[in-house]
Amino acid sequence: MTRYILQRLGYMIITMFLIATFTFFLMKFLPGTPLSAADKLSEEQQAVVLEKYGLDDPVPVQYFNYIVNLTQGDLGISFQFDNREVTTIILERIGPSMTIGVQAMIVGTILGMLLGLVSAIYHNGFLDYGSTFIAVLGKSIPSFVFAGILQYYVGVKLGWFPVALWGTWQHTIMPTIALAIFPLAIAARFMRTEMLEVLGSDYITTARAKGVNKFGVVFKHGLRNALIPLVTVLGPLAIGLVTGTLVIENIFAVPGIGEQFVKAINTNDFPIIMGTTLLIAFLFIFIILVIDLLYGVIDPRIRLAEGE
Repeated sequence: MTRYILQRLGYMIITMFLIATFTFFLMKFLPGTPLSAADKLSEEQQAVVLEKYGLDDPVPVQYFNYIVNLTQGDLGISFQFDNREVTTIILERIGPSMTIGVQAMIVGTILGMLLGLVSAIYHNGFLDYGSTFIAVLGKSIPSFVFAGILQYYVGVKLGWFPVALWGTWQHTIMPTIALAIFPLAIAARFMRTEMLEVLGSDYITTARAKGVNKFGVVFKHGLRNALIPLVTVLGPLAIGLVTGTLVIENIFAVPGIGEQFVKAINTNDFPIIMGTTLLIAFLFIFIILVIDLLYGVIDPRIRLAEGE
């Protein structure tokens, strides 16, 4: 297991290096410069600023300096926010995005799993049709539509929670609900499908023949095998929620990483674009590693050999 983890960490470092390299050179193809919108600056003043940030150096020199700084944990200085480190900006912005993202993932996954279990247990019954309808509704209707409905009826009409802005825990409720709808639908659909397949397996028939009750069949024998495909699909989905959903953040005025990322693209703020891209890539690769390790926890038959 230790050898396997060390190998995966080595692959992660190589992958991050390739992503950093690709992102850096991709930025060079973007039209304009970070000073394209700086109408008030003369050409001489813009030249001074470009020299300050090393943008007038040859591209290979810029790339070398970028990689060297990156190995030291330095993501650079933002062009949009003068003299502010990219790391500081990302840390300030990732907090709100992670708050609503993690809450949405937990709420959506738990409720979706329960809906999927109920749907599979009472297959072709009223509860199955009701759970399936909710799952289809959640997957078909965009989250920003739910966000607008929540704002109008729950925020304006009932006044239960703040309509927008950021500050207290109450401000996270409606963005969390709006974001949780999609993972709820995904979890419910996968759990229902996998549980129906598992409950039709031979070993489940054998367990029932031995007198195991419905609770034991579902939770002791069936649920563990049904979780593996669900964990696989929810892992990448969690990255999108944790790193921020731009539309929801804009609707509820959440100062998250998604909003900042789009602003950085509009202003050609290369350090923030590259820093945010590396953050998302790292989280994605890390989640894949966690999913691989969870396979062995969920199903004891799956073990990672030392030589793998």
